[in-house]
Amino acid sequence: MKEVRFFYVPEAETQIELPAEEASHATRVLRLKEGDELMLMDGRGGFYRAELTLASNHHCSYQITERLPQPRQWEGHVHLAIAPTKMADRIEWMTEKATEVGIDELTFLNCQFSERRNLKTERIQKIVVSAVKQSHKAYMPVVHELTSFRQFIADHPAGQRFIAHCYQEVPRVNLFDQLCQLGASDDTLVLVGPEGDFSIDEVRMAVDAGFVSVDLGKSRLRTETAGLSAVMMMQLAKQITLSK
Repeated sequence: MKEVRFFYVPEAETQIELPAEEASHATRVLRLKEGDELMLMDGRGGFYRAELTLASNHHCSYQITERLPQPRQWEGHVHLAIAPTKMADRIEWMTEKATEVGIDELTFLNCQFSERRNLKTERIQKIVVSAVKQSHKAYMPVVHELTSFRQFIADHPAGQRFIAHCYQEVPRVNLFDQLCQLGASDDTLVLVGPEGDFSIDEVRMAVDAGFVSVDLGKSRLRTETAGLSAVMMMQLAKQITLSK
């Protein structure tokens, strides 16, 4: 049986054509033609079974045959704020995998020790879209532009907030242990620093603002590994809480 392909169409229910990039992928890469079935996703919880009525290199028309509203796959809001790595491919890899595991929001931080102070957010967004389609996620994560650490702390004054770091002089608790004490519907936010870690002043600033100081286990992790681990912990803790 031929696999049904997923396409991201933000206004799927009110449009009749695939976006140009999706149309090109459908015809040039997947070789789809009139009469083929496809699945559309709007990134807001809607799946739509559809049939191609016209297929050319830049124009693909469709007709919706079934509307399939999707429930959320987890409760609460999962937010990762992370400093981008010096090598762009590492943070792109993390973005892809974190999206597949499941996040609602992704913010990039400009920190005191950041080695990368610019980021092609448009490319990151394309990676997110691809990962959403690959993992059949019904909801599109929100991706934010690079934000200063100080401004981010000021903009997030409440909630279940954690900052992961490696400083021994600031008492830390284990992130996963903390997450397992929360309710499955609680919103969670985890901060992960650059390769050189947050500065001690940044850690203290976050703690003074109410963030919980945490570690991610006994191993010292690269930035992108730490970010992905934090997302996996947030999701796993929600599953464990629901099963109790």
